[in-house]
Amino acid sequence: MRITDTSDLWWKNAVVYCLDVETFMDWNGDGIGDFEGLAQRIDHLADLGVTCLWLMPFYPTAERDDGYDITDFYGVDPRLGTHGDLVEVIRTANDRGMRVIADLVVNHTSRKHPWFRSAESSKDSPYRDFYVWRSDPPPDTSDQVVFPDQEDSIWTLSEKTGEWYLHKFYKEQPDLDVTNPKVRDEVAKIMGFWLQVGLAGFRVDAVPFFLETAGADEDALPDPHSYLRDLRSVVGRRSGSGVLLGEVNLPYEEQLQFFGGTDGDELTMQFDFLGMQALYLALARGDAGPIAAALQARPELHPDSQWATFVRNHDELTLDKLTDDERAEVFAAFGPEESMQVYGRGLRRRLPPMLDGDPRRVRMVYSLLFSLPGTPVLFYGEEIGMGEDLDAEGRLAVRTPMQWTAGRNGGFSPAAPRKLPGPVVTGGFSPEYVNVADQRNDPDSLLSFMKLLIRRYRESPELGWGGFSVLEHPCPEVLAHLCSWDDGALVALHNLSPEPRTVPLRLADCDSSHRLVDLLQPGQTGVGDDGSVELQLDGYGYRWLRVVAQDSRRLV
Repeated sequence: MRITDTSDLWWKNAVVYCLDVETFMDWNGDGIGDFEGLAQRIDHLADLGVTCLWLMPFYPTAERDDGYDITDFYGVDPRLGTHGDLVEVIRTANDRGMRVIADLVVNHTSRKHPWFRSAESSKDSPYRDFYVWRSDPPPDTSDQVVFPDQEDSIWTLSEKTGEWYLHKFYKEQPDLDVTNPKVRDEVAKIMGFWLQVGLAGFRVDAVPFFLETAGADEDALPDPHSYLRDLRSVVGRRSGSGVLLGEVNLPYEEQLQFFGGTDGDELTMQFDFLGMQALYLALARGDAGPIAAALQARPELHPDSQWATFVRNHDELTLDKLTDDERAEVFAAFGPEESMQVYGRGLRRRLPPMLDGDPRRVRMVYSLLFSLPGTPVLFYGEEIGMGEDLDAEGRLAVRTPMQWTAGRNGGFSPAAPRKLPGPVVTGGFSPEYVNVADQRNDPDSLLSFMKLLIRRYRESPELGWGGFSVLEHPCPEVLAHLCSWDDGALVALHNLSPEPRTVPLRLADCDSSHRLVDLLQPGQTGVGDDGSVELQLDGYGYRWLRVVAQDSRRLV
């Protein structure tokens, strides 16, 4: 492998940043974020080091599910701007070295989508078979709903035709029938349209639900994964280097199927939900064991495939893959109040408040994120340590307006507060204390630290491309791992406890002709003839160390 290969499979060492245009920056003063405002803040993202901008749904919506109930897959919500405004954002981002991807939400439509309105009006509608219907009363399906506090069945009766339609999510979001070839063709057409506009790919929403054929004519699509392979081919033909980043919250072996197995011809990337949940269990226990076990359980992927790692996303912080006892541990540590929990399976909090604002722990967690093998994904506001609004409903607690300054509405908008998408965070994480403007000029701020992490991550392709191994040592609170690729190797250590630790390691294929050079602060450590080394860590400490051979020509 050569360093130049990293420009082909760009997603393997990208830095992805997710935002909702509606809550990012309001430029026209109406209280709603817009594409013009986003364009004005592209340079903030470029300065941060972002290489891939992920836009949450910007399509016209009935506003039942914060933009995920779409009424026009080819449109732009007029509150946010026009197609022209979107193209300007893509063009400006590309100029700053950023690709742009967007949510592809094709598991369902809004109930107000013209397709469903037609399908509901008559059994003879040409769009009737775009959806899944049943004429007999459904059984109890309360155990299958995604939002148990909102729905008690995955079937809802349509009074107009006297039949029930399928919806795994809200009743306002009827599921599309992927076994219908016309639906499959339409999805490919939607993707082709946005790729032509200039997107570099998609974050694919709820992929297992999208490919689910139960309740439909399963014989019409006996292998749903063949369709996912077709969509990957569409992206490849239309864009050459486009990406499909899939939301697949399943056990690792099942996720491997959605990558396309050893062929790697389905989803390009998938979020590592299991690793994320193990991270929070490890933090709750002050024991690195759970995250080490999760990382070692990852299946081997095709070289073109990649894991997307994350600390937080726009949904609930799901803990559904933990056992009941493990979930209770995380709840006790980070969400002991019922108002902090959601759906009985997750948290609706951001990281800094969960860690009581302790800057040592916050920085240790983000250092760990960027050092893990894979591609890091940030949710807007993480770079400055934004908090949450627990008075907001459900998942909206973490979707508050971006905090740019200490001024009115955090600099998000000059409009009256009642016109905003939601209240600005108050209390200790309010814009008075947490904002971009103040941190830009503070070399000791979290924002400055995140810039350093991103720069070092981008300079270390072994983190995205290389082999991975957990290093053995006698300190259970410390995760020590090695990533190596080509002539590069990086050792990372993270202490999950408040007490300092001295960590003895033995590095294979190293001797006294090697040295370990710190990447996050000045310093270096010698290596013994047998590859042995002792490394000091502060409480909640972290170190990235480049393994440098005597004849290495690589810059450190």
